[in-house]
Amino acid sequence: MPDSLECLKSTTLKLFEYCRTREWKGHDPYDALNSEILGSLPMLNARLPRLVLTQLLKWSPFNFRSLLSVPETQNPKAVALFLMAFVKLSRLGLLDQGGLLEAMTESLVTLRAQNTPYWCWGYSFPWQTLTVLVPKGAPNLVCTVFVANALLDAYELTREERLLDMALSAAEYIRDELYWTDGDSIASFSYPLPSERSQCHNANFLAAALACRIFTHTRQGEFLEPALKVTRYSVAQQHDDGSWNYGEFSAQRWVDNFHTGYNLCALRSICTYAATTEFASNVRRGFEFYRAHFFRDDGAPRYFHNRTYPIDIHSVAQSIITLLTFRDLHQDGVALARTVYKWAIDHLWTERGYFYYHSLPFYTNKISYMRWSQAWMLLALSMLLEHAKPAAGLPGGISIRSVA
Repeated sequence: MPDSLECLKSTTLKLFEYCRTREWKGHDPYDALNSEILGSLPMLNARLPRLVLTQLLKWSPFNFRSLLSVPETQNPKAVALFLMAFVKLSRLGLLDQGGLLEAMTESLVTLRAQNTPYWCWGYSFPWQTLTVLVPKGAPNLVCTVFVANALLDAYELTREERLLDMALSAAEYIRDELYWTDGDSIASFSYPLPSERSQCHNANFLAAALACRIFTHTRQGEFLEPALKVTRYSVAQQHDDGSWNYGEFSAQRWVDNFHTGYNLCALRSICTYAATTEFASNVRRGFEFYRAHFFRDDGAPRYFHNRTYPIDIHSVAQSIITLLTFRDLHQDGVALARTVYKWAIDHLWTERGYFYYHSLPFYTNKISYMRWSQAWMLLALSMLLEHAKPAAGLPGGISIRSVA
């Protein structure tokens, strides 16, 4: 059976080996602006051409990146996701924690943003938003939060103090450089640049959750006040049906699968780390909306709450993670997570050892993306293994070598 424990272990091992042999490097849906050709053609290096080129490569079923001299890179967020997965696999006894955990940590040290006293991280490519160009490597909230959480995962396993110090510095960066308010009505964290006073709810919840987690380790109360203020602002923007728009700007009024999953998982973490029940009803309403609107009967995760396609591998991974995180709120949560996994194996997995990008009504985009697809799915598969039966031992288990 494709959803059996043996299949899950085999898939995890194949995906691990695929990523390891490529040194955790790869292309990304949004890396078009890494093109060396773009840099040599100034007439293309403007806002509109950058947007067009990015969307062209993102949606093309053919990977033209080699023709445009777009290199494969090691992305800090992907490395963080891999590190999170390795910690889980180590706890399951499926990974020799020494070499790989250390190698991933050293990669994050190398990839940190430059010219700042804080430990913070940005993407390995420049990217054009509708309004601003974000330079390659410029630290941003989302990338920094995922790296900091990965470092905390590793710290909680190894108790290596420098990992906590790096994560603490990342939380200080977010608090000191990205937190802003507008009177008593708005409190938010800037994303994707400190100069952008955005009201992006998944960024708010992710940053607040990190601050609350840091508080549990350091007992530094100055992290809690801004975290809870921002949380209260974004919670207040929840719709009556339990959903959130991506953000509050006019161009951000959509509701999608994986950002909703981010919101819910981060909001639950806030409740846990801040030891509060203040947001419990928001969590429950949000998850009820999520469970009711984002899944087809066959387990395929819808991208939007009111539209299915593209069925994206990132939505697959976050669906598995969200369903397992909220398994206590719905009796079939674990079963549905396994059904989502089975759908992905049937439609987006190749025996070459990786997951395809997404499925559309008339074709499947089979490009492999290291951060968007493989890193997220390795983390999701690791969570599935955590919840597999039997819970311990995993008989007939896989063996993942420690490779620095």
